[in-house]
Amino acid sequence: MLIFDGDCGFCTSSANWAARGWSRPVQAQAWQLLGAEQLAELGLSVAQAQEAAWWVDPDGRLFRGHRAMGKALAAGGGWRRLVGLVILVPPGSWVAAGAYPVIARWRHRMPGGTSACRTGHQGEERAAPLDS
Repeated sequence: MLIFDGDCGFCTSSANWAARGWSRPVQAQAWQLLGAEQLAELGLSVAQAQEAAWWVDPDGRLFRGHRAMGKALAAGGGWRRLVGLVILVPPGSWVAAGAYPVIARWRHRMPGGTSACRTGHQGEERAAPLDS
């Protein structure tokens, strides 16, 4: 499952784009629709969901930020799978790890981005998520 920020137009369109490549029953879900209780069942807090995209493997392993996006793309077939694998393995993962926080920070300026993309759940500006 890919968990993303449903208040962000860029995040929503990116998640929907990734999901179009999935050939098996995998889902993309906005963390706001899951709610705190279901997030907790998955091993995540609301604060964690606000900071970055997450991928939850069927066995419950969690992947954050660029790794989440890599896993989401790798779940697809064809060229999306290849791109996902590049994101997950060095040296591609090093580039993706640097690019993810920059894209997250400026996502309100990306295609589909809106002012909601840069504000937190309580109306506060989000800090750029760091991913290691």
